[in-house]
Amino acid sequence: MSNDQPPRPSRRGFLKAGGAAVAAGASLGAGLAASQAAQAATAKTAAHSADPQMAVEPFYGTHQGGIVTPQQSHTYVAALDLTTEKREDVIALLRAWTDAAARMTQGNTAAPLPAGGTAQAAQPADNLTDGNADSQAKNQSYSQAAKAAPDSGDVLGLGPCGLTITFGFGPGLFTKDGKDRYGLAARRPAALVDLPRFNGDQLIAQKTGGDLYIQACANDQQVAFHAIRQLSRLASGTAVMRWGQAGFVSGPRGQTPRNLMGFKDGTNNPSTAKPQLMNEFVWAGHTDDAPWMEGGTYTVFRRIRITLEHWDNTEVGFQEQVFGRHKYSGAPIGKKNEFDPVDLKEEDKDGNPVIPENSHVRLSNQASNNGAQILRRSYSYNDSTDFYIERWPPWRQETEYDAGLVFVAHQSDPRKGFIPINDKLAKFDMMNQFTTHVGSAIFAVPPGAKPGSYIGAGLFET
Repeated sequence: MSNDQPPRPSRRGFLKAGGAAVAAGASLGAGLAASQAAQAATAKTAAHSADPQMAVEPFYGTHQGGIVTPQQSHTYVAALDLTTEKREDVIALLRAWTDAAARMTQGNTAAPLPAGGTAQAAQPADNLTDGNADSQAKNQSYSQAAKAAPDSGDVLGLGPCGLTITFGFGPGLFTKDGKDRYGLAARRPAALVDLPRFNGDQLIAQKTGGDLYIQACANDQQVAFHAIRQLSRLASGTAVMRWGQAGFVSGPRGQTPRNLMGFKDGTNNPSTAKPQLMNEFVWAGHTDDAPWMEGGTYTVFRRIRITLEHWDNTEVGFQEQVFGRHKYSGAPIGKKNEFDPVDLKEEDKDGNPVIPENSHVRLSNQASNNGAQILRRSYSYNDSTDFYIERWPPWRQETEYDAGLVFVAHQSDPRKGFIPINDKLAKFDMMNQFTTHVGSAIFAVPPGAKPGSYIGAGLFET
């Protein structure tokens, strides 16, 4: 780290900057003091915005955060299954989640800490089995008084870290095992379809499905995980964890990150800076079957394992044919720059397509899919290693990386976006010899909440 980097401002100092300016303005020499205070506040604000640890993303708004938000460096996504049979329990959970998420995205704990920052410890129990009525009564009193801390406290002092928390609803919220548990079956969006089984899918039940979805993204791994922990704990008695998955991206800010295969991932995304593209491809519009979803999106999750051992032993030229892009520049084959347009009609001197017919870029390109686009917001994952056994020739037995891609895609309608695109990829993509889809889920992600309300209120209250 260079010595000329501006010092990181403390959160306390940053929050006090505005107050300091007002106080200075009320004193003698107010003009000079206010000017100095304003300059100091401006400097602190600039340093604050440049520091990923101190970045703050709004929770309340027209849309939920974590969708078009510039991608943070870490994520933890999770799905839960509802265990309650009561509609009011689901609403109470969503209210609690909304309040906690709004606090955590601002760098606060999930709930206020006790005054003074210390919790009252439970007294040690004694004479648990001596039959003494007074002792048993005391022990019961201690047990009732001893409550878990309102927050695990593992991120105290870390800052907001640009945390966003995004919530979604799976098909099981509306109907499960043929039962309409919460009176919501008639409000299930037509676009929230059950994903078909795609060619080559090897789905693991423990990494698939879910009634409720939480996506926490932050510029710190612990901050993202902390958010999921607190929200999962708040669900106790109402829902249980079904699966969770951590992910990360690396690379210079403002540049397209590279996946574990060494290629830039997300170059052809529709621009989040163009509202008309977001309205066309990402945000759900008004529909008669689900007016409560207007301003929301539909999110598809896929856990894609990559056989890195196989990939790392293939030559770069072949890897580029698989992707349809140059590995180091990110440019389409035959081009020089990453964002040069993909020319699917270009041919070499022998009349062959420059970008192979079964390359990933060609098959996923907008021109090959009736103009459809999805917003990829994916992360890599590395879950250490496991032992792999093949039950067919050559009967390999070896330890392999359990690593790959946390594929997350947002779209206005998966029937026009992810499903037809992935159906084509699953059948023809050269990349399939290196990848296996082992986890899958789909969720309706409602619009953002308003202060005083809660996520998904339109579904339950209309």
